[in-house]
Amino acid sequence: MFERFTKNARDVVRGAVEHAERSGAPSVEAEHVLLALLDGEAGRGSFALTALGLAERRDAVRAALVEARRRAGLSQAEADALAGLGIDVSEIVARVEEVHGVGAMSGDRKDKTWWSGRRSFGRGAKETLERALRIAASRRDRHIGDEHLLLALTARPGVPAEVLADHGVTYESLMRVLYGGGEGKAS
Repeated sequence: MFERFTKNARDVVRGAVEHAERSGAPSVEAEHVLLALLDGEAGRGSFALTALGLAERRDAVRAALVEARRRAGLSQAEADALAGLGIDVSEIVARVEEVHGVGAMSGDRKDKTWWSGRRSFGRGAKETLERALRIAASRRDRHIGDEHLLLALTARPGVPAEVLADHGVTYESLMRVLYGGGEGKAS
């Protein structure tokens, strides 16, 4: 499958692995793919993010991802659903961090050693890559580009899609920018 990835898409995957390593995460997750896409400066995905105004709000997106990681990866929608059951996720996070330190629920392993092999891809990252392949195939594209990875993140429920939607980037808005509809077209 990776032979069909464009250079930009391969760079995103490598960047996701680097983000996972820097954060001490045990595996590469969809959030790391989003962080790598935010780092990109070339490619159709970067064009689309800029066209949708996300270039100026990258720090806010990163902050929202950090906050979700503090909640053990729960999306805001999941935290709201738990609140409906009388479970205050913010209170749980505060109590855990009070005892174990800030970021205790994030799953980061900065304080632990990690073997020097390759990072594995978690379920979310694998699903993102698979969905990118399906999106490219449905469009009859012969390659998988960073734009397909970005579309896959918005099409899959979870923290990355929620954070992007909160900042005005949805599957539909990306399709308009990338493939037509008046907001500009990526070349």
